[in-house]
Amino acid sequence: MGAVALSACQNDATTDTAATDAQTAPMADDAPATDAATPTGDYAAEAPAMDTAASGTLVEVASGSPDHTTVVTAVQAAGLVDTLNGAGPFTVFAPTNAAFDKLPAGTVDGLLKPEAKDDLSGVLTYHVVSGNVDAATLTQQITDGGGSATLTTVQGGTLTARADGGNVTLTDAKGNTATVTTADLKGSNGVIHVIDTVLMP
Repeated sequence: MGAVALSACQNDATTDTAATDAQTAPMADDAPATDAATPTGDYAAEAPAMDTAASGTLVEVASGSPDHTTVVTAVQAAGLVDTLNGAGPFTVFAPTNAAFDKLPAGTVDGLLKPEAKDDLSGVLTYHVVSGNVDAATLTQQITDGGGSATLTTVQGGTLTARADGGNVTLTDAKGNTATVTTADLKGSNGVIHVIDTVLMP
């Protein structure tokens, strides 16, 4: 199911536009100076993050991070490794282990059960956007949208990105908000942004 959703969503007009813009946008460090209400490309760079020197696909980059063992385990359980190792490009908003720890007790264990594979796939693909949406592109989309941008996920739902005190936040369908703590971790098939809360479709 996850692979089908990924394949189908890559043809979505909204995300195709984001992907095209992302491929031509400058890197976050080259973006012009902005006021305090506009997020920077670095966001909270001091937060726990993946190794920015890591290389390989998005799954391989995430696998090298001690702060992302839960999401890697979940990707494996959902059968999405091959998909997320594919050509892409993909933009992944990757929750840390601490983000998963904030979920109600038993939630993660329940999602990792074989019978919950479809539900788990839905949650994980809700954290993925087609295209290479780096920090500079996302910041520009928020600016162009007058303070917010709607991102269509591979799962089919939407996330709302906003500028908040120099950071970028993402609000899910249930009203939960995650903050991007580290941006622009590059893989060979896309980009990872680290977030501090698990998003729910």
